[in-house]
Amino acid sequence: MKEPTSLASWTRALRKQLDALGLDSTALCRQAGLDPQLMDDPNARYPLSATTRLWEIAVQVSGDPAIGLRVSRFVSPTTFHALGYALVASGSLREVFERIVRYHQVVSDALELELTRTEDRYRFRLKIPAGNPAPAFEAIDAFAAIYVRTCRNRLGRDYAPLAVYLRRPEPVDAHQWHKVFRSPVHFSAEEDRIEFALTDFDSHLDDANPELAEHNEAVLKRTLAQLKPLTWERKVRDAIEEQLPEGEPSAERIAQALHLSLRSLQRHLADEGCRFDTLLNESRENLALLHLRDPQCSLSEVSYLLGFADTSSFSRAFKRWTGMTPGQFRDQLR
Repeated sequence: MKEPTSLASWTRALRKQLDALGLDSTALCRQAGLDPQLMDDPNARYPLSATTRLWEIAVQVSGDPAIGLRVSRFVSPTTFHALGYALVASGSLREVFERIVRYHQVVSDALELELTRTEDRYRFRLKIPAGNPAPAFEAIDAFAAIYVRTCRNRLGRDYAPLAVYLRRPEPVDAHQWHKVFRSPVHFSAEEDRIEFALTDFDSHLDDANPELAEHNEAVLKRTLAQLKPLTWERKVRDAIEEQLPEGEPSAERIAQALHLSLRSLQRHLADEGCRFDTLLNESRENLALLHLRDPQCSLSEVSYLLGFADTSSFSRAFKRWTGMTPGQFRDQLR
């Protein structure tokens, strides 16, 4: 089984905490088997075994079993790239956590996240995939603290969840956990989960920006696709994107580029539950949202890059996808 990984940049928050304690985070990273320079590469990933070693070393050298809770102070939207910006632009906390669940694998595939609603609360679970090693307890502390901090950033600094459940054994001094979460904290639990009030999650957030959230979702979809095994769907998407500037590619042309007959291409896609015309439309829409974010890119350039014969054809297609014209989309972004 492939070892779980996480974004190298996510480890930067732990390094900042170690540096704040006067420790040499670069040397400690090397001791754990991590290349510190990779943290500046937005796409670099570290294996779970090495990040777990770094957490163990961090607890040992700092003498602080609550170090994971403190790391959340050094996390900002940029830590999680497009996911961070999509969360900031979400219209409600329910939307925030739905996006976290949908795109968490971009940050780390060491956990499976789940959001469920009961009669009186939302339950947000951090589950370990079957057969996978468990992340360090401190890493779970850090994620839980980051999620609660995300709520406070949107609803006010006094916000508290209904309850927090952690698999970690009860620490000798649990004061820090109660101080950070400001709610009942249950240790030695069967699973790691946070429970939230329904009204908190469903109320509208004033600083929501649906267009910004949508743009970052397009980036996240591409990143998520790149993390997945090289399926025929992804090969076809890549071939479509490569050929779009030469005009709208036909299924025959893409099949030829992939050294397949048209029937073989259609069969491969059908086996994965896909259709060529759907992939063509989705690829164009995702690229349109990306290119329109660039103020230097004129509408005629975007039309060309997406394989449209002219800007009016592109405008009609964009309105079909989003309900607005490219010009309206750009005006809202401003």
